[in-house]
Amino acid sequence: MPTPPAAVLFDADGVLQRPTVDWRAALATFAGPGQNPDDFILELMASELPSIMGKGDFADAIAEVLARSNSTAEVSEVLELWRHFESVPEVIEIIQELRAGGVGCHLATNQQSFRRMIMHEERHYGDWFDQTFYSCDLGVSKPDPEYFRRILDAIGRPADAVLFIDDNFDNVAGAESIGIHAEHFDLELGVPVLRDLLRGYGLL
Repeated sequence: MPTPPAAVLFDADGVLQRPTVDWRAALATFAGPGQNPDDFILELMASELPSIMGKGDFADAIAEVLARSNSTAEVSEVLELWRHFESVPEVIEIIQELRAGGVGCHLATNQQSFRRMIMHEERHYGDWFDQTFYSCDLGVSKPDPEYFRRILDAIGRPADAVLFIDDNFDNVAGAESIGIHAEHFDLELGVPVLRDLLRGYGLL
């Protein structure tokens, strides 16, 4: 059997945490009068992209979108939706099993600073990992290969000694492009599938 990876990078949304509300339906209620809700959501998501790479404040971007949409919603109402998520205890348990066995486990997620604050400072995600990597801190986001190169430099591991797990196929491809072992996993598949995936690499 090939040597198991020395470190595993875990995505957050869709891999170790999930929303606790119908997020798209909630966002749609903030669309301006007569505006197509889907168009509003797309515009809002596009406005978040710079802050995900640490450029600009997401709250300011929301305010601009609301103004263009003639929406009566408050920025704080919209921003509050980014709090509605929960971690999955069974996944956190797996991560701790890996760490107890000497495998380095790191968070590798695309987030703007508001969500980072919730995850890292309020919910203490750092307690579950050896290191945490948020795109807003790195200044680059997945699937850009540079995102992964910066993480490899920080953890001091070669690409072929690292496994990356994400629910987004583009992100998986970005990691694979620089030689990282990368696998697709989505919580919708069930946590046992994640265990089987890790066993396949000799990690559990």
